[in-house]
Amino acid sequence: MKKNTFIFPLFFLMSILAIAQQKDSSNRINPYSGNQQPKKVNTLDKLYFGGTLYFTLGSGYTSIGVWPLAGYKVTPKLSVGIQPGYEYLKYNIYGGKFETSNYGVRIFTRYRIIPQAYAHVEFADINYGQQYQNSAGDIVEERNWVPFLFVGGGLSQPLGGSAFAYVQVLYDVLQDKNSPYGSSELFWSVGVVAGF
Repeated sequence: MKKNTFIFPLFFLMSILAIAQQKDSSNRINPYSGNQQPKKVNTLDKLYFGGTLYFTLGSGYTSIGVWPLAGYKVTPKLSVGIQPGYEYLKYNIYGGKFETSNYGVRIFTRYRIIPQAYAHVEFADINYGQQYQNSAGDIVEERNWVPFLFVGGGLSQPLGGSAFAYVQVLYDVLQDKNSPYGSSELFWSVGVVAGF
């Protein structure tokens, strides 16, 4: 996977630039404020959690997935996070019954443009399983690691306390040949996070 060697520097470039800019402006002391020290924030207050839980049940197709999310606010506007996940699939196709699973991890960074909107960059590496029946009638499973580099953004709305609802739209710029998705497909997600 030679592609991955340049993805991580590209992915974290946005984070590094935003951190440098934030540190430069946050370390300045206002001469008119009596040289007050900046307020210290508890590390636990910088964490936020959420995720996605979904299921589709039917006679021909079943999908159950869980993708928990943990994020850390580097600055009030910039956050980074991780989202491991697992999905179970069972489906009927071409007269056969197949079942498999997908799993992987996502690493993301978000930057709040305004309180209600944020930019999002995410690298994901997902292991997809695909089962099919070969010419001898045997069920064969193939597995492939598929990298994604998503860019996009989202809108968030406070629900009360520290809970936020969000809607997010992303586009995969890598378009790996083993991706199970079409080249022009947008990825929509809706969810709830606590602390974001």
